[in-house]
Amino acid sequence: MNLIKMKKLNKSQITNLLPHREPMLLIDELYDIVDLTSATAVVDVKKDSFFVQGHFPDNPVMPGVLIVESFGQAAAALTAHGLDKSTYENKLVFLMSVEKARFRNPVIPDCKLILKIKAIRSHGRVWKYQGEAFVNKIKMADAVWSATIVDKK
Repeated sequence: MNLIKMKKLNKSQITNLLPHREPMLLIDELYDIVDLTSATAVVDVKKDSFFVQGHFPDNPVMPGVLIVESFGQAAAALTAHGLDKSTYENKLVFLMSVEKARFRNPVIPDCKLILKIKAIRSHGRVWKYQGEAFVNKIKMADAVWSATIVDKK
């Protein structure tokens, strides 16, 4: 039986795919999903986000490392959504490497960070992705990274 998968996931549905929880669950929505190929994610960067108070309080910006984490979470959700549940059940997705990450503009709170994610290669449990981050159609960052699916211990 061929199941039709949802092409848009809200935060509650994302929590069914990822082990991340507040405050570290950064992506709020995943849409335009092409199974195991690409998706678009939304990160609502708010003035009360956990990192704002301590990361340049007078001039808050989203830390670059959290932009990379958002890329990783979006890619993990894309992959988990496209796989059979038995394949990702009791598994975790770990970041293996970040080959390229460029931060072009600061991400200022009270915006929607739009992440365009593509899976560019997979070999067994190892996946390679690329992503671009935008605010109001302005490129804020881009990256290429690899991740692996591992058993929970």
